[in-house]
Amino acid sequence: MKTTLKVTPAIILIIMNVGIYIFTSVAGGSLLFTSQDLIETLGQDNSRVLNGWYWQFFTSMFIHVDLLHLLGNMLFLLIFGLRAESLFSKKEFFFIYFASGLSGNLLTLLMPPSTLSAGASGAIFGMFSASAIYLGKTLGQSIMGALMYSFFLFILSTGRNVNLFAHFGGLAAGLIIGYTFAKNRKIAKWNLTFEP
Repeated sequence: MKTTLKVTPAIILIIMNVGIYIFTSVAGGSLLFTSQDLIETLGQDNSRVLNGWYWQFFTSMFIHVDLLHLLGNMLFLLIFGLRAESLFSKKEFFFIYFASGLSGNLLTLLMPPSTLSAGASGAIFGMFSASAIYLGKTLGQSIMGALMYSFFLFILSTGRNVNLFAHFGGLAAGLIIGYTFAKNRKIAKWNLTFEP
């Protein structure tokens, strides 16, 4: 019996993140760590962004500091991504990912110009919070549960060298987007059911 691996949005993003890590490892000469030069060039260096390197808002979502950083983020992207795939279309999935990551990176500009940041965690936090609030809203439950889960995950993520601004920005964006999608779904169902 022939089995094939289904290429889903979460799998595509994991392949991209792993592929880019392999590229930076080869370029930097180490599988365990990404070189400082590459992080400064492809991560988010606030001083450079403020001087026009705006593309770092996007490249930094795919750059990881070391192998452990990559593996941790990819594990959570797989867990939260699979849940999000069951709730959102492919376009919505990618929109949530990139909008949440971008929101986290924009919020990172509130940190000192010397700040250097990298990783997909802002986007992944957005995936989690969008799914949590979407489920709560579409099932007619209080959104307080989704807010509490999101806050709890945020608290758990605190630690040394953790960009809380990116995490909070991603969480907030995911909550807004997930709530908006759920509200529009409910309106669409209402119109479908009660139109003459």
